[in-house]
Amino acid sequence: MGGQRRGKNIVIGILAHVDAGKTTLSEGLLYTSGKIRKIGRVDNRDSFFDNYDLERARGITIFSKQAELKYGDTHISLLDTPGHVDFSSEMERTLQVLDYAILVVSGADGVQGHTSTLWYLLKKYNVPCFIFVNKMDQEGTDKDRLINELKVKLSDNCIEFSENVIDDIELADEEFFDSIAMCDERAMEEFIENGMVSSKRIAGLIKDRKTFPCVFGSALKMDGVEHLLKLIDKYSVANSYPNEMGLRVYKISRDEQDNRLTHIKVTGGSLKVKDLIETKLWSEKINQIRIYSGNKYEMVNEIEAGAICAVTGLTKTFAGEGIGYEESNTKPILVPLLNYKVELEEGINPGQAIIKLRQLEEEDPELHIIWNEELQEINIQMMGEVQLEVLKNIIVDRFKLNVEFGQGNIVYKETIRNTVEGVGHFEPLRHYAEAHLLLEPGEVGSGMVFDTNCS
Repeated sequence: MGGQRRGKNIVIGILAHVDAGKTTLSEGLLYTSGKIRKIGRVDNRDSFFDNYDLERARGITIFSKQAELKYGDTHISLLDTPGHVDFSSEMERTLQVLDYAILVVSGADGVQGHTSTLWYLLKKYNVPCFIFVNKMDQEGTDKDRLINELKVKLSDNCIEFSENVIDDIELADEEFFDSIAMCDERAMEEFIENGMVSSKRIAGLIKDRKTFPCVFGSALKMDGVEHLLKLIDKYSVANSYPNEMGLRVYKISRDEQDNRLTHIKVTGGSLKVKDLIETKLWSEKINQIRIYSGNKYEMVNEIEAGAICAVTGLTKTFAGEGIGYEESNTKPILVPLLNYKVELEEGINPGQAIIKLRQLEEEDPELHIIWNEELQEINIQMMGEVQLEVLKNIIVDRFKLNVEFGQGNIVYKETIRNTVEGVGHFEPLRHYAEAHLLLEPGEVGSGMVFDTNCS
């Protein structure tokens, strides 16, 4: 597989509340498409995506990963994301590069708290969504009750797409078309005029987040998995991209040889090895372009817009960065709630330790690693105790440092309510200056904005 692909190319992320069966569904999608010959199991610690030792030990996804598969006329770059709330910032970073998402809901548990958070984020990032209601083989699951719950808690436009609807739209009944028609005025006009709504129109409604197709099944029993792939193949629409170069960075990582990897989606033009990437602050060359699938990758010389890849050679990129015409940077919505003191072993130099820990901050900017000069201590921000345990393991594995963390404190955020002005007088070496600093409240969540109004 090279950088050039025929047919339709889409990037899909798979999201879920922890234990909804997301990794099991991912295995089913890979197996059904022919990508893997044997279905792995979380319980058996041999799943395709969870290849990090701690992921297999705990049975959870910690890092987002990529797999390449093909079904029908559709080439899919599948991004598996963490389901545990402690790693939700890793999940959120992938949303900015998705064409579609698969939201996995547990049929046994229904719409859970983190499911609602994921739904909110999908809306914020404007990502179209297919819904797979999993674990329908478990006793007590009720399809009618679940559909009603999806409509009430997520959207009234959650509609079941049965197998016959996907195979041939003309086999759909009036109730299905009536539900589709209620999602959009033009669809209603088409339904009134023709007694049905075309597949093309429905695909457009899904793309515009006006319809959310639902599939019911059991990933463990492989029930509904091919049904979902058929749905994606038939009703997904490829994006069109400009010729002008655009890149969106969604992740920074390091390979086993400690090479720094910048994971990007090409959103305009194409990208070639040895291309010079320039921003207002730096310019660097691309050394390698890698297309990952699990922990293996293929190197290509060029990659087209719409694809995701990892590149080497860039040392100053950060997650959320836009390059080229995508120059605006994105800020995460989910932020850490807890602040911890990093306790180092006796004899370890804090200055040297923080240099190593900065690597982790590159990969997860929400860690906010801070050096307190007055107290001579390192502080770090995190989402919860599971992330704390994982981070301790990573620090030992990568840097051979044993660390502990002090008692966690809640990260409080404060802002000013009104405008205030501060004035400072400076007279260094017979020069004189008067500086005025004007502080004004911005919109909630907008962060700090700095500007100057000097002649």
